[in-house]
Amino acid sequence: MKSHELQTLIEPVVALAQAAGKSILEIYEAGFSITDKEDHTPLTDADLAAHNTITDGLKLLTPEIPILSEESESIPFEERQQWHTYWLIDPLDGTREFIKRNGEFTVNIALIKNHEPILGVIQVPVNGILYYAWRQGGAWKRLPEQGAQQIHTRLPSEEQLVVAGSRSHQSEIITGFLEKIGSHRIFPMGSSLKSCLVAEGQADLYPRLGPTSEWDTAAAQCVVEEAGGQLTDTAMKPLRYNTKDSLLNPHFFVFGQGKQDWSQYL
Repeated sequence: MKSHELQTLIEPVVALAQAAGKSILEIYEAGFSITDKEDHTPLTDADLAAHNTITDGLKLLTPEIPILSEESESIPFEERQQWHTYWLIDPLDGTREFIKRNGEFTVNIALIKNHEPILGVIQVPVNGILYYAWRQGGAWKRLPEQGAQQIHTRLPSEEQLVVAGSRSHQSEIITGFLEKIGSHRIFPMGSSLKSCLVAEGQADLYPRLGPTSEWDTAAAQCVVEEAGGQLTDTAMKPLRYNTKDSLLNPHFFVFGQGKQDWSQYL
């Protein structure tokens, strides 16, 4: 797909993300039930409502493109590996933040082609903020009732790094990493919003040295890369999608401009 073809998909996908965000908010405000999935991660009514909204809409928008959602039935790799282009979605990224009712959760929709994210939309249900990007189209942030503004990553601070960190996932490995990088302050945040902080130049680095899945990062990777940053594994190689049976990501770094080798601090 060429850049102008991707651009024509942005507004319809944004509308789907907004519709999913609205359904999430309705449940958020009314109350919800919580169950555990087989992997012991939480599932709420809002996850399923957003999943149905997005998948139904994408089937109408691009019926020829397959869809992989966090809430989809398991799809064997033998089938998935035939896909050159597909939608990869996380209907409610940050379910734990949703349950905590802190507002730090998002709707993530990405289009993958040849293992790379070429379009990404991230919507924040509680405030209506949008982040989106498409290949060779730049990265953008849109506030409700306002026009979109292009966003850019920044060069890391030489005095004190700003590190986006998870509210719900801490470990000894991340503590050791942070001790080695030098002077820094933590900007705690949930969901893909951590990557968005890097994309818009509010944070220098988001190290994720714990488990995530491919739908957690795809939309954010497109936004970060189009904003001038990178999302890489700990070998400093960009994450790639649908290359193996498992949908788990390796540990990764999200960072802005510059050529720092963050792996040296592991």
